[in-house]
Amino acid sequence: MHEIIEKLAHALLNSSSTVVFTGAGMSTESGLPDFRSPGGLWGKYRPEDLASTDALNRNFENFAAFYRQRMETLGEVRPNSGHLTLAEWERKGLVSAIVTQNVDGLHQAAGSKAVHELHGTLRMVRCQSCGREFPAELFSSETACGQCGGKLRPAVVLFGEMLPERTLAEATDLASSCSLFLVLGSSLAVSPANLLPERAKRHGAWLFIVNNTPTHLDFLADGVIRGSIGDVLGKVNEMIRKD
Repeated sequence: MHEIIEKLAHALLNSSSTVVFTGAGMSTESGLPDFRSPGGLWGKYRPEDLASTDALNRNFENFAAFYRQRMETLGEVRPNSGHLTLAEWERKGLVSAIVTQNVDGLHQAAGSKAVHELHGTLRMVRCQSCGREFPAELFSSETACGQCGGKLRPAVVLFGEMLPERTLAEATDLASSCSLFLVLGSSLAVSPANLLPERAKRHGAWLFIVNNTPTHLDFLADGVIRGSIGDVLGKVNEMIRKD
């Protein structure tokens, strides 16, 4: 593992543009459950029952209760050392952008600025009818828009919805033009987001994957690391500081 971490540190220092792609595994080290690993969130719930457009339209009471619980959980978690390291690297110019599948806002809480949220955010709610956005705290007591009376809903991408077109286009451009694409904590099982690492590699970027379980793109990567994201990034940081 030491050699691969050393290789990642070298790539990071020599990259002209580094894009970091994060999934649920990035936030499990802050105490948030992931989705697809054993014991993950979707082992307990069926996505189509609670986190879908169908649930929004036909089972709104349970839909709202599920998301209220998730929003309350966010108030209890903080960015972990991995989030903080990425924010430090952005400040130093080592990271150009973060593309995330996560909706928890922990990258921004850690201080990262260039964050592209493919699946939206639980930090905001919006009106399903007029599109106005409000702080998520409103959802704890209100489910109707004060402007038009429409249903309030989390500003996330539900099952059955398309990814935001602009954000996906920006992420695609970043993957096409970067020289290092670093995957952290994603199973790379969800399309079209999982096409980004392959796109980056096809356009000549280094590709590194840090994840606890294998992904279908491991064979394509310049380096694959199993282990804690916080620990791995911490070791890379130590090597960078020595240089």
